[in-house]
Amino acid sequence: MRSQPAVYRGRVFVGGQDGSIYALDAATGCAYWSTAVQSQVRSGIAVGEIGANPTIFFGDSAGYVYALDGASGKQLWKMRPDEHPASTVTATPVFYQGRLYLGSASREEALSISQEYPCCTFRGSETAVDAATGRVLWKRYMIPEAPKERPKGRHASAAWGPSGVGVWTAPTLDPEHDTMYVTTGDNYSDPATSMSDSLVALRLSTGEILWSKQFTAKDAWNSSCQLPGKVNCPDSDGPDFDFASSAALVSLPNGQRALLLGQKSAVVYAVDPDRKGQTLWQARIGEGGTVGGIEWGPATDGRNIYVALSDIRFQVALKPGSNDRSYQIDPHKGGGMFALRVDNGERMWQTPPPGCGERPSCSPAQSAAVSAIPGAVFSGSEDGHLRAYSTANGKIVWDYDTSREFTTVNGVPGHGGAIDVAGPVAAGGMLFAVSGYPARGGVPGNVLLAFSLEP
Repeated sequence: MRSQPAVYRGRVFVGGQDGSIYALDAATGCAYWSTAVQSQVRSGIAVGEIGANPTIFFGDSAGYVYALDGASGKQLWKMRPDEHPASTVTATPVFYQGRLYLGSASREEALSISQEYPCCTFRGSETAVDAATGRVLWKRYMIPEAPKERPKGRHASAAWGPSGVGVWTAPTLDPEHDTMYVTTGDNYSDPATSMSDSLVALRLSTGEILWSKQFTAKDAWNSSCQLPGKVNCPDSDGPDFDFASSAALVSLPNGQRALLLGQKSAVVYAVDPDRKGQTLWQARIGEGGTVGGIEWGPATDGRNIYVALSDIRFQVALKPGSNDRSYQIDPHKGGGMFALRVDNGERMWQTPPPGCGERPSCSPAQSAAVSAIPGAVFSGSEDGHLRAYSTANGKIVWDYDTSREFTTVNGVPGHGGAIDVAGPVAAGGMLFAVSGYPARGGVPGNVLLAFSLEP
């Protein structure tokens, strides 16, 4: 499970890897309705009112975005913001004043492992649609130039470009300045472009690009770069330091504004949105990597930014009698929680991961998004634990091991596992979290867990 739930008027809306969508009673877990869509529910769930009717919006792994009636589950519309066959939607849609803002990414980075695949032709984009109808109002590519066939590189069997710069994340809206801020991914093929691994400011009303700031240049990379032979790896062979998390817009004590960003390089940045992204400070918290650094996002209370570190690592070995490699997650590397001041980046505290002990298929990495409430921040871990940290000193004040069997309200056998992607949701005195994420060798599972305050 990786889709972040949404809680609205006593109901919990949640999606699953099998394409199912549920509307549940927040207090009991009983289902009001359930339905299914074409593919895996890949984004988080967003809720907005169309007229007086609550509507839920989300994206799937096949690149479609849906609008469902919140009361009945009836599909109101379905559209594909990008028609590339490998497109996907991981970015949670953002609803504002009758519009929906949608980021498009793709699976093409992974398809490149095949020597027969002509890498690559996808271009990431941001799209605004009418939330009532799904009609496109504007669309802006993060690479203005359309891809074309290129000379073969050192490794490629066929080469196209420029490509990539997927938008994996929800945009950050700044309506007072008619602006939105989008973080972007890496290039998939050469030539590398200027808005990869970047923060891009667009006009909210029209999609016009106002300015951009790049944090890692010449980062052209795809999944074949990790394999022997590197069949489709671009000559740039970058570090894959794209952004998997959104920016956070905050006001500083001196009245200045700042955008806070966490990158897969394991560097946290504060930049000035009113000076075209001028750097205010930066702070490193780890080593970074393809699935390392800061993955799905920090949280802030306006004083500090709270950052969970992935830095997941793998133990690589040759399989007996062959040249094939086996990968197992390293139980000793990755993880940690950090608090940095928003005004100057000073590290206020850090808390190391408790560790895996003897648990099999375990990593201490903390890839999932962080969620904050007054006085505490929540961070899920690949080891299956959901922990609350004191914002004052980083002490772990609550720790729950989700990697276990559960008696479920609907009678389906339930088991928790690794926690990744989605942060828990706090609403109405309760906490809702999904558990069980089998990617990268983690423990699979299938549960939505609801916690309440102890009496």
